Amino acid sequence: MIKYTQIFQGTAFTSTSPKEVEVLTNYLFCINADGIIEKIVAPSDADYQPLLDAYEGKENFHRLAEGQYFLPGFVDLHVHAPQWAQSGTALDIPLYDWLNTYTFPIEAKFSDLDFAKDVYQDVVSTLLANGTTTALYFATVHKEASLLLAEICAEKGQRGLVGKVVMDDAEQNPTFYRDASTQTALADTEEFILAVKELAKSTKQGVYPVVTPRFIPSCTDDALKGLGELASKHDTYVQSHCSESDWAHGYVQDRFGKNDAFALHDFGLLSDKSVMAHCNFLDDDDADLFAKTGTAVCHCPISNAYFANSVVPIAHLQSKGVEIGLGSDISGGFSPSLFDNVRQAVMSSRMLEDGVNTALPAAERGVQNSRITINEAFYLATAGGGESLSLPIGRLAQNYTWDVQIIDTKLATAKLPIFDAQEDLHDIFQKIMYLARPENIREVWIQGEKVHARK
Repeated sequence: MIKYTQIFQGTAFTSTSPKEVEVLTNYLFCINADGIIEKIVAPSDADYQPLLDAYEGKENFHRLAEGQYFLPGFVDLHVHAPQWAQSGTALDIPLYDWLNTYTFPIEAKFSDLDFAKDVYQDVVSTLLANGTTTALYFATVHKEASLLLAEICAEKGQRGLVGKVVMDDAEQNPTFYRDASTQTALADTEEFILAVKELAKSTKQGVYPVVTPRFIPSCTDDALKGLGELASKHDTYVQSHCSESDWAHGYVQDRFGKNDAFALHDFGLLSDKSVMAHCNFLDDDDADLFAKTGTAVCHCPISNAYFANSVVPIAHLQSKGVEIGLGSDISGGFSPSLFDNVRQAVMSSRMLEDGVNTALPAAERGVQNSRITINEAFYLATAGGGESLSLPIGRLAQNYTWDVQIIDTKLATAKLPIFDAQEDLHDIFQKIMYLARPENIREVWIQGEKVHARK
């Protein structure tokens, strides 16, 4: 019999498609030394009992308690790691004031590595405690602090994709917070890429460098062109903000005479390793370009409610073949939990379909066929995120990583309202998605290693 590093027994929920969630009832999950799900065994399979006989009672055998369930780890495609220090403040002021009064001064402090270490250790630990096993991070313009974030992800066991932010346009960025020059921005980015690639050689779960123009308004043409060339040269991920708000979308149209999507593409910044945050104002041509290039959209439903001036038509973008994942957008989004963002994604989609202006007749108030289900929002937070990154994550399936969160529905301080022992498991899944709190996440595993346990 094959020797597995770990075997887990329990009931799991995982997406098989954007609309379908599969329930794996009391299955065995066989994990190899690389942290990969090598085999999944149903109770009806011939080798189920032999595996139980061989592993039950051993230290590497893990059986869920009654009322506990496996979910895939969440994939957060948009986190401003330094903004964790300001999270929960000033979300009721205009974006321009928010950036200049809070965000840029906070991010400027990350030249101090002691300050950066305190914030970055805390944000990574907080995301792990909220079930986020993979995170796509914006850091700051500081090369050393950005590398420190990658090192903290490696140390804590989180799969981190980290970008040193580029903001080189002297006219668009504050004097106290920007790259010293275009040449410095590009040189620091390349040095950062090489350093993270070296770090990745000794990191089991993976860390990845990400080319990161903050967004078109913060960058010169030379910087955008140079970043596209670096992404191609080193085959790296790319992230930025795209068509987020009326102002940002209009700025790019005025500057280039085209939408963000096509401007970014002209600079070599759209590919199957690109993730663009927000994308509220994509038109059909933009969406077709995203689908053609393999560029993914990161939907940030909580932060969009504050700053994006609209609701993203997720259902429409999916119908166009665009890959979509979910992001918290700390701190434009106040919550580090993708559970909260899953819930908001469903609510926002219903508001888009039903409309919000009661002065209009009901038939004219909303956008038809816009709502998404809890199954679809769960897919965005898990499998959709994995597909957006082209990594074998976000599903509980053979040859995927063992990235899981163990949810306890019977926890005394956060008990879910499940009173019938025979309650339909799909209904229990919905209760978990709508009602689970961080306390319900008892353990988190990444690449077969336990990285968080709640006492």
